[in-house]
Amino acid sequence: MQSRTPGALAQADAPHNPLTQRPSRTARLDAQARARALKFLSYYRPHVPLLLADLACAVLVSATALFLPLCANYVTRQLGAVDGAPAALNQIYAIGGVMLGLLAVQVLATLFVDYQGHVMGAKMESALRQELFEHCQTLPFRFYDQHRVGQLMSRITNDLFALGELYHHGPEDLAIAVLKFAGAIAILAYLDVPLTLMILAVVPFAVMHALHFNGRMNLALKRSKQQIGAINERVEDSLAGIRVVKSFANENVENRRFEAENLKFLDTRRAGYKSEAYFSVGTTTFAQLITVVVIVAGAIRVQQAQLSVADMLTFLLCVAVLIDPVQRLANFVRLWQQGYTGFTRMVEIMETAPEVADRQGAIALVRPRGAIAFREVSFRYEEDGPHVLRNVSLDVRPGEFVALVGTSGVGKTTLCSLIPRFYEPSAGAILIDGIDVRDLTLSSLRRNVAVVQQDVYLFAGSVAENLRYGRPDASDDEIVEAAKRANAHDFIMALPNGYDTDIGQRGVKLSGGQKQRLTIARAFLKDAPILIFDEATSALDNESEKAVQLALGDLARNRTTLVIAHRLSTVRNADRILVLTDQGVAEQGSHEELIAAGGAYERLYRMQASI
Repeated sequence: MQSRTPGALAQADAPHNPLTQRPSRTARLDAQARARALKFLSYYRPHVPLLLADLACAVLVSATALFLPLCANYVTRQLGAVDGAPAALNQIYAIGGVMLGLLAVQVLATLFVDYQGHVMGAKMESALRQELFEHCQTLPFRFYDQHRVGQLMSRITNDLFALGELYHHGPEDLAIAVLKFAGAIAILAYLDVPLTLMILAVVPFAVMHALHFNGRMNLALKRSKQQIGAINERVEDSLAGIRVVKSFANENVENRRFEAENLKFLDTRRAGYKSEAYFSVGTTTFAQLITVVVIVAGAIRVQQAQLSVADMLTFLLCVAVLIDPVQRLANFVRLWQQGYTGFTRMVEIMETAPEVADRQGAIALVRPRGAIAFREVSFRYEEDGPHVLRNVSLDVRPGEFVALVGTSGVGKTTLCSLIPRFYEPSAGAILIDGIDVRDLTLSSLRRNVAVVQQDVYLFAGSVAENLRYGRPDASDDEIVEAAKRANAHDFIMALPNGYDTDIGQRGVKLSGGQKQRLTIARAFLKDAPILIFDEATSALDNESEKAVQLALGDLARNRTTLVIAHRLSTVRNADRILVLTDQGVAEQGSHEELIAAGGAYERLYRMQASI
């Protein structure tokens, strides 16, 4: 029992006061927001030189846009001196050349911003996608029990694309908008302060309008992203199971399900576009309102000889310059909502703790003998959920062939999943060669445990690529040898391109028995001393089952083997059979011993034999 300091005891024994707790919660939220903001900015670090060049070009774009109205002002003032004044005419030509030069600089700077800026955004998006994918590889099984693939796909693709756009366009749009707006206002104030104040009087209303619809856009975009994930989920689920869909002639059922999700998406986009439309119309209207103010008020001031025609022309040109910052700010707000919403959704995954890390001082497991022991092991998937396993204790000797049998749901697959630490036991310990698996490095533990799962999964690609998944550095000869030992070589050579034949998504071009034999060949290549086989021969024809059983027998030789048996007839020759119930191991022994005992195994066996 850990000791606690008096201060800690006082804190623990103090009555709960929501008023005193609220500041600490606010502080935690503020700290989290600061941490996320720093993380958001940290992705610029590898691209600082390119970012600075991009911002420098943005400054050039803004500066040239502001100098052009000033040049126009100067040219206009020279108009009165053109007649009989060749020097003034030459100055106009010179200013025209300067304006063309400024335009050339603006074009080159804009090209750099549009091309190199996009490249920077794409690089950042690619790095983020790689980081997120790699993190997903580290997350525990519990995470995938609670999250659907379609939702994760949406975060890795759509969300990060929007985030890449924000990383690229955000700084330049913000820089250009601020510089153009500040520069234009400074020029206007220099030309005529009263007219400038009239323009600035409109700005607060534009800001309030933007903030209001900005919040509505944020909410709509968040809902839209969630619904895109639901659509991806529906598409992935339906298309991956297309054979089941067609076999039941349920295409219309799937169409209706997809239509329902699609209509929900349409509703979220409709709300988002409505807010975006009000936002866009508002910004445009305010810009046009400013133009009207300048024309009317400027004409009055010209009439009163308080403003020159050249200055009024400059005002109108600067108002045109002001419209661009408004549009860029609107674009920035849209990008911010889409991109930062995607960023927060990405961070939610990144902040999920990865698979349990190795303990300090964990040792590598090097070719164990294969003794496995369970000591009072209990497990449940949720902290407050029911126990799947309760106080299970058993020993498996090195090289022993042990079959696990029992009714569905008693925890056979769960028990085997605890050995390679796919899940952590809620209580108790699991030992390999007398060492707690939690004291072993995770990578070395899993290298020494081969799992042939009931749900056979093959990746899209060739036969050889799928076999080499068992050991990426395996040679072609080793792959062929593993296939022969798994009774898979003959059917592989009968395929159109042999080992180079593409087997399709999840191996759809192969039969069930062929897929199962490829997974056994993968296990041969891995050559692990501990084998877990979640038997999946019950759905195979007799010929395929016999081939799989022969391959399994060869694979299990000189290995500690645990077989989850669904058909009891397939494990009659096991060294030992364990009968699992919801109370733990109820019986164990050989087939003959358990039949003679007349207990749970005998009843299961007779039940299957009568079917």
